[in-house]
Amino acid sequence: ASRAAPAAGADGATVQAELRERIVARLRGTAPSANAGQWRLAGLPPQESERRRAHFPANPVPAAVLVPLVDHPDGLTVLLTQRAEGLRKHGGQISFPGGRIERGDDGPLAAALRETREEIGLDAVRVHVIGFLPDHLVGTGFRVTPVVGFVDPGFSLRLDDREVRETFEVPLAHVFDVHNQRVKVRRIGDEDVEFYDIPYGERHIWGATAGMLMTLRDFVMRGGQ
Repeated sequence: ASRAAPAAGADGATVQAELRERIVARLRGTAPSANAGQWRLAGLPPQESERRRAHFPANPVPAAVLVPLVDHPDGLTVLLTQRAEGLRKHGGQISFPGGRIERGDDGPLAAALRETREEIGLDAVRVHVIGFLPDHLVGTGFRVTPVVGFVDPGFSLRLDDREVRETFEVPLAHVFDVHNQRVKVRRIGDEDVEFYDIPYGERHIWGATAGMLMTLRDFVMRGGQ
């Protein structure tokens, strides 16, 4: 997976270390959100998410994704996938590895790790789970549990080209920088709703993936508010 270098130098190293510590502190002890009132829509605050729930399925299908934060010595990056163009849902979009929670999975964590291994060949032994973000509802009818984990660097991947075209890494500092966050408006029902778009080079991280990253930012920088 390709990546750009995070902030360098002594000051940059300090900032990166502090960011890592904040992630651990904020997510320690979190669990999947069984309470529907805590579910989010594309990273919107809880009150806004609850108000717009009527536009989404009443009984969404449980799914899970891994939010893989690669623990490089010079700072954290986010490992993302570019989905295959021919997929019926979300074809060509940027996403986290993950999918539907199957009957044989022992909950969201097991599903996220299994799907990650199947899609990109990342072994679970390299993933150190930190915690969970609130479930996110997506327009295709899924309720997605984001599982956040540090990933040991130096991994090699084996992509399932039926689902994943390529992978790449983005410095987490880039994602969290407000200067890199754009707001776009989409129509849901009879309302205009603002969604995030995060440009990175020629790519655009948007939709549910950007929403989950914004939720992670809110948890880390604002304590989940």
